[in-house]
Amino acid sequence: MNAFTHVVFDLDGTLVDTKDDLADAVNVTLRALGLPPQDRRTLWGYVGHGARVLLERALGAEHAHLLEPAVAIFMPWYRAHLLDRSALYPGLVPVLESLAEEGTVFSVLTNKPEDMSRAIVHGLGLAARFPRIVGGDSLGAKKPDPSGLLRLVEDVAVPAARTLMVGDSAIDVTTGRNAGVATCGVLWGFSGPSVRDSAADVLIAVPEELLGVCRDGVVAERR
Repeated sequence: MNAFTHVVFDLDGTLVDTKDDLADAVNVTLRALGLPPQDRRTLWGYVGHGARVLLERALGAEHAHLLEPAVAIFMPWYRAHLLDRSALYPGLVPVLESLAEEGTVFSVLTNKPEDMSRAIVHGLGLAARFPRIVGGDSLGAKKPDPSGLLRLVEDVAVPAARTLMVGDSAIDVTTGRNAGVATCGVLWGFSGPSVRDSAADVLIAVPEELLGVCRDGVVAERR
């Protein structure tokens, strides 16, 4: 039996590369408000805390009063364009298939609304692999609050000691630690510096490295 038999993935920047669709949605919103669009790379760095924080950061203090109109523009536009350019990160599908054959089960824990998260997972053909999804609006508490992760541990009936939280940001790592769950930071996502400086138990650079972590529970050398 593998050391970790329940793997909980963050969505944006970990399982799915959503950065371009998110950046497009922000810039559509800014233009609608009469503001100039922003560089995509700048916007990518704002992802991870939910749509409101993403928009707060994009608007800045000078335009903070436009937050509610911005949310009203952003949410329906993004909902209609969730999968324009978003895609699974390369190399993840065979890793998921191998681990599933070995008895591992998977969940998603994200600060994105649950309905959007399910639409993305379903649209990318992963609904059967990820039947359990907790979004930022599912329980009234977002990461790094451990409530969502603890709910997933309870629902799957796999002990916390055999559960692994996988994410691309310090928020994901803090969530895992708050829940008493081992953490794996990925370096291919949006928040490389954030997760690199975090207290993740292990850092991996490519999806294939997740196989060894799950099978052996070995904490690889931190990069």
